[in-house]
Amino acid sequence: MKKFFTTNIWLKLASLIMAVALWFFVILSGRSEVTMDVPVKFINIPDKFEIVDYPKAISITIQGQEQLLKYLKPDEINAVLDISNAKTGRSFFTISKGNIKLPKSFLVTGINPETFSLTIEGQLKKTVSVKPHITGAPEKGYKIAAIRVEPVTVILEGPASAVSKIDVVRTEPIDINGINSNLVYKANLDLSDPLIKKNINKVDIRLSLEKTSKETR
Repeated sequence: MKKFFTTNIWLKLASLIMAVALWFFVILSGRSEVTMDVPVKFINIPDKFEIVDYPKAISITIQGQEQLLKYLKPDEINAVLDISNAKTGRSFFTISKGNIKLPKSFLVTGINPETFSLTIEGQLKKTVSVKPHITGAPEKGYKIAAIRVEPVTVILEGPASAVSKIDVVRTEPIDINGINSNLVYKANLDLSDPLIKKNINKVDIRLSLEKTSKETR
């Protein structure tokens, strides 16, 4: 056994080096890179805080076997940032390779931007009135007698700067042009701000008609 390790030692060492070099060649050959835009998921947001200004996505450059990269999907990549120490106002955060979660056969080689700013505000909850948005007019000889909304209010919750500006939420447009009978309609609330949450999405609209004059024979 001792003779095996001492005989032709330089030849064996050269063979080992060649084997290691060949292994690296096989591993690295056929590798490529791809860049994908990935949304950032913020976790541990402090209670009663809202993020109002943040990057919608960051660009991540990923290296891996070319054949495997063809089948890599954006939903397999997660950029996760803990902001438990965040304070109100504008702050800067840095995201590193350790914040990127992806399959083990791939390697993150670039992040852009690595540092970005977030604007964080206090949260506000507010109850506001719901107002039906009626368009058009009933058939000739009829008029609106009453409009009832149920429920009459909606609770909004979100960034204080946005919620404080809202006093009334309107429904989607309800076209009553040419109708000649009472109407019951389930209407969506017209509030598209994704940062503002509401406790309901629809209200019931009950519209009653009456004749404006009696028919004559």
